[in-house]
Amino acid sequence: MSSLNRELSEDSAFAAGRNSWNRHYHNSVVQPLLTDLYQITMAYAYWKSGKIDDHAVFDLFFRTNPFQGEFTIFAGLEECLKFLDSFHYSETDIEYLKHALPQGIEDEFFEYLSQLTAKDVTLYAIEEGSVAFPRVPLIKVAGPLIIVQLLETTLLTLVNYASLMATNAARYRMVAGKHIHLLEFGLRRAQGPDGGLSASKYSYIGGFDGTSNVLAGKLFNIPVKGTHAHAYITSFTGIDELKTRVLQHKEDGTTRDLLELAMEHRAALASVLDVSTDESSEGELAAMVSFAIAFPDGFMALVDTYDVKSRTCWLERHLAEISRIVSHIEVLSYYDLTSHHHLSRSGLLNFCAVALALNDQGYRAIGIRIDSGDLAYLSCLARETFERIAERFKLPWFSKLTIVASNDINEDTILSLNEQGHKIDCFGIGTHLVTCQRQPALGCVYKMVEINNQPRIKLSQDVGKVTMPGSKNVFRLYGADGHALIDLLQRVDENPPEVGQKVLCRHPFQESKRAYVIPTQVEPLYRVYWTEGRVAQVLPSLEEVRERVQASLRTLRQDHKRTLNPTPYKVAVSDNLYNFIHELWLQNAPIGELS
Repeated sequence: MSSLNRELSEDSAFAAGRNSWNRHYHNSVVQPLLTDLYQITMAYAYWKSGKIDDHAVFDLFFRTNPFQGEFTIFAGLEECLKFLDSFHYSETDIEYLKHALPQGIEDEFFEYLSQLTAKDVTLYAIEEGSVAFPRVPLIKVAGPLIIVQLLETTLLTLVNYASLMATNAARYRMVAGKHIHLLEFGLRRAQGPDGGLSASKYSYIGGFDGTSNVLAGKLFNIPVKGTHAHAYITSFTGIDELKTRVLQHKEDGTTRDLLELAMEHRAALASVLDVSTDESSEGELAAMVSFAIAFPDGFMALVDTYDVKSRTCWLERHLAEISRIVSHIEVLSYYDLTSHHHLSRSGLLNFCAVALALNDQGYRAIGIRIDSGDLAYLSCLARETFERIAERFKLPWFSKLTIVASNDINEDTILSLNEQGHKIDCFGIGTHLVTCQRQPALGCVYKMVEINNQPRIKLSQDVGKVTMPGSKNVFRLYGADGHALIDLLQRVDENPPEVGQKVLCRHPFQESKRAYVIPTQVEPLYRVYWTEGRVAQVLPSLEEVRERVQASLRTLRQDHKRTLNPTPYKVAVSDNLYNFIHELWLQNAPIGELS
């Protein structure tokens, strides 16, 4: 087991042992006033109109999968349930609303709000961590009209980003492969502190192995990982700044000067690696020795602090001369080759020297982080260097040192690195992950589909925005190969499909698109998660939701999950629901008049 694998395993065990207390964490920002003003003005208008006893059903769903893909991971359900459990307007909420709402609202309405809870609401949902598809309601909310209307904005904000983030992370996991570690490094680039916490939580659900976010580690029991910044390296200018140089042996306690050991090894390595010690930074060596003494069992070093500067200076010194004798394209090619070679000079040499010094004292280094340059080439160079040292000094573990890469990595970067045969063990990903740069919003909507047992349909010239009326159930039908084949929506009073029985599945709006399906497995997707004022299911841990994501993805065919031109997954309605939709459509569509 590699050092990084061992650390992540230990962190996961710690997390499992502490899972009990984090389940009680509730984000205090998530409260009834975390909503749009018009929800409360509508509530007053409903109340004024005598609609207190009206009963409604709303569907929460999305219309298009994100990131040009053909699946979405549903996340955020647990936070929705915590919100229902704590839903209550405080005295200060009521006082604020009296000032924020238009004048003339009766005191009786504010009294009504002060007594309002979610005890009469029923919430149905698919399992958190499941793959989901357009038009299939992720959540179905039934209850008194006013309260279920007031829930809209908050439920949407809890589901939209969570599902988008989990989907983004799951896509990174798929392109990286199951043997590569993924770390979320995005807090400093996230949309505010709450966005940073949500990003850490839902990237972990989606398949990442850890985060740099310490608070997320505490709140959600996510393994926390990190190295050091360039600032730590540049804070040392020479070896004379080292205040502490000795390190006790891990086993026998004997002390030795780690700097002396490192310098001895650096001299020996110079000939092995064909590198001059004059080209390595003394300040960098001092910083690495210092960090190794502080964390002898967890030594991982950033190795490109001075190399980038060296390459830039080299280019400035020689570009004019070279440009006089070769073409511009040849200059770039020559510079690329020289910069690749130059990167090994300082950081890699100093790291290997310190790692060997640590070995003398009974410790094993973890590895390196590369934060700039040609990541594929440099990872191969580093791995080749580690293998040469492992063979030369008879240290098999040295060849397996971890190589972490960061530097503005996105999905396309990883795909390109895969094609180039990189030797990276772990990616640290920040900006593109947590900001979901390829698509910043999922676009979930919350639409009324029934009131007082009367179905409701929203019509639009854009057929994609026409809602499917009435309270519905949804079933996932599996084919003979064991993969999910189609999601089927039915009216709640219909008999569910049966294994081995032919089912007519229809496109909800295109008459000619229909097919018979004989399922080998029928999976009902909805469970009742909230009823009679309490959570109705035993909620899974974060680890279990994380496992659910990967298990659910395995039910899809590979062509649905591929990055380029994935096959759309089919969502259908029963023949009964199809006819019901179109009958209601005709009833509600206005009849034009020609003159």
